[in-house]
Amino acid sequence: MKHDEVTGEEPGAPGPVRREEPVDLRLVPLAVAAWAAAACAVGATGWWAVAGVTVCLVGALVLLARRPVRGPDGPGGGPGAALPGATPGWRLRATAWAGVLLCAAAGATSAGLHAADLRRGPVPELAREYARARLEVAVTSDPRLTRPKVRGNAMAPVSIVLDGEVTRVERSDGSVHRTRTPVLMIVPSGAGREEWLRLLPSTRLRVGGRLAPPLRAGEPFAAVLKVDGAGPPRIVGPPSALQRTAGDLRAGLQRATEGLDPDARALLPGLVVGDTSRIGPELRDAFEATDLTHLLAVSGSNLTVVLLLLIGRPGRAHQVERGGLAPRIGLSLRFTALAGGGLTLAFVIVCRPDPSVLRAAACGLVALLAIGTGRRRSLIPALAAVVLVLVLYDPWLARSYGFLLSVLATGSLLTIAPRWSEALRRRRVPGRPAEALGAALAAQAVCAPVVVVFAARVSLVAVPANLVAELAVAPATVCGFATLALAAVWMRAAEGLAWVAGWPAGWLARVARTGASLPGAELAWPGGWWGGLALALLTALVVLGARRLPSRRWVGVIVAGVLLLVVVRPVPLARWVTGWPPPGWVFAMCQVGQGDATVLAAGGDSAVVVDAGPDPVPVDRCLRELGVRRVPLLVLTHFHADHVAGLPGVLRGRAVGAIQTTGLEEPPGQAAFVRRTAAAAGVPLIRAGPGERRRVGALEWRVLWPWAGGGEPAGSGASVGAGEGGDGPNDASVTLLVRTAGGLSLLLLGDLEPPAQRALVRVHPGLGPVDVLKVAHHGSAHQDPGLMRLVRPRLALVSAGSGNPYGHPAPRTLEALRAGGARVLRTDRDGAVAVVGAGRGLVAVPGGG
Repeated sequence: MKHDEVTGEEPGAPGPVRREEPVDLRLVPLAVAAWAAAACAVGATGWWAVAGVTVCLVGALVLLARRPVRGPDGPGGGPGAALPGATPGWRLRATAWAGVLLCAAAGATSAGLHAADLRRGPVPELAREYARARLEVAVTSDPRLTRPKVRGNAMAPVSIVLDGEVTRVERSDGSVHRTRTPVLMIVPSGAGREEWLRLLPSTRLRVGGRLAPPLRAGEPFAAVLKVDGAGPPRIVGPPSALQRTAGDLRAGLQRATEGLDPDARALLPGLVVGDTSRIGPELRDAFEATDLTHLLAVSGSNLTVVLLLLIGRPGRAHQVERGGLAPRIGLSLRFTALAGGGLTLAFVIVCRPDPSVLRAAACGLVALLAIGTGRRRSLIPALAAVVLVLVLYDPWLARSYGFLLSVLATGSLLTIAPRWSEALRRRRVPGRPAEALGAALAAQAVCAPVVVVFAARVSLVAVPANLVAELAVAPATVCGFATLALAAVWMRAAEGLAWVAGWPAGWLARVARTGASLPGAELAWPGGWWGGLALALLTALVVLGARRLPSRRWVGVIVAGVLLLVVVRPVPLARWVTGWPPPGWVFAMCQVGQGDATVLAAGGDSAVVVDAGPDPVPVDRCLRELGVRRVPLLVLTHFHADHVAGLPGVLRGRAVGAIQTTGLEEPPGQAAFVRRTAAAAGVPLIRAGPGERRRVGALEWRVLWPWAGGGEPAGSGASVGAGEGGDGPNDASVTLLVRTAGGLSLLLLGDLEPPAQRALVRVHPGLGPVDVLKVAHHGSAHQDPGLMRLVRPRLALVSAGSGNPYGHPAPRTLEALRAGGARVLRTDRDGAVAVVGAGRGLVAVPGGG
């Protein structure tokens, strides 16, 4: 194929093709060496860091001091002719390797000095003793809330976390010390929550609390400070004028977006200034499932959009360097650079120095320097220089996954993406789509192995989700920044502009939620660095295989069709391929970890769900696999978190008729969570009545327990827990006796403890054998032998989490069930379990997701 020597265009090509100059990679090994050395040194002890620096320096000196060996006189050479290999190229290679070793020594030195600072002073000593102290602390970050987590049967309390620097320490003996030591502050969320969340960086506080060492080596703080009490903070010094200005701008953006839809109201402050305080767990899960988390908070792409408005596309650097708004409003080259530098500085101050923000700001400043001098720029050396400078300045970035992903994504867009886009053009993909698709594929290929390391999953919808979301990123960013600026002077106009920005922000949320709702949105993958390496090797093999595929449109159509089927997973096709769920299933126990979630088929796409598990994601996935779209009734046996925390997953995208609960609202916090969630979804709450009978289609059941008030009916002669050590919430579990149209009988015991199990037998002496038993309390050792002998199940199902710390299910419980003739299946080993048929045709099918 011939090229036009003037324009560089290929005949028949969709657009002009610029002849690429060789990429200058000389700074890349220097940056990588400093990065790797810093990552190792921040977690090493002082002497190891010193040893590493010494080895690097000695090696560099040897390479720089070594001279080429001169050979004797001989044919083909004069006196002292250099031996073969002693060439100028050798000298250049030796110098290059010396530079790599010197950068490694610099990275290790910076990391070692920063790590040594964390080991000096009174704070580390107090942390090792887990001592209490009164401290004066300067806040260095925005406050943030921890994500709610289920621990056992309880929800871990939400805390406020913020970074700080201790400047004054007052020990219990009255001695006072001055210091400058970074700490991580954890504040219980209570009466003073709003005041803590409004704190700005540079605010000085006086606090009391207990110090503890960091959980892992290599953390960028010397201790964890657990602050006493839950009252408002005691402020002894206001924030700086600069931080107050930035805080006012951020608060103005929040006020301007107050009237938007919930998703847009949550996303827009995060996209513009990194304020993620309104983003809930459900929305965050959707963005994680689609690998759109870089849009949840401000990132380098935001600064890129703003700078592109000012200076134009990076490709213009190869021409006259005059794109964007700057030449149109009469700005000179140097004033454009100054304006861009001011924007970059304001961006970092308002958005806070996140790793991605620092990287983007440094890259932008390098590019602006090139504009100010009128010289052409090479972005790969600029990126390498940025990495080198930032790692030496803040070696903790060397261990930041966010910084690594940011650099990898930028590098892929500068190196791999143009080549892949050109390859797509050669395969008749139009120019703009080829450019966007090449960029998305390149970023996903290099970032997915790193995501696997800490997330243990691969998103199969990341590329299409990023392509579709990209349409809204620039409008949302530009309108969001305009709203931020306008809110400081004219709030009514800012609210109108925020309404405009809310449309693209809402689009981003819909893309994330739609992608995450697909059955095959995520693929489980081994985590850790070995899992990441395996995915990287697989990606390389796929890329090599794709290069050898014939350039035929039908090949691409087939590949895209297969991927679509894998992601959408139509129920008939998935059932045919995997055998799950089995045809005619009547009961299923979902695999939700250490918790309970069971499903009773009610005909068609309807099912009665009993409990929701500890996490919305697995129960939602289970119901999607079962094809459940309508839930006439959701029964929450009791309010422990491992049974109710997954409630949003059941409600997600389904019509739920009502939620039935026990009458004992303990723990109060989790009962309140159920009420709030049900009210937000518009689903009524009802209480299970003693002896209540219900029917949905061919499915019918009776409430056996609890009786009014969690005790027993009047005159029964028994009292739950009277001298028997009963547990209130567990012993108040709604217990159901279910019968299906085919005659299958099931007993669902919730988490009943032995006292309530014995009382259940006394209250219902006619309770006979059942086909299926949902074993109480995840198969714990606390079971009543009399109840097991009475019901004599043919099939016993246990819901427990793999590797749980409670020893569930207990070996003696399993032995007792098997001794009674039951076949035992457990979700921690068998996965989800479905029951098919009844009587002699009763079959349990394990192995579902």
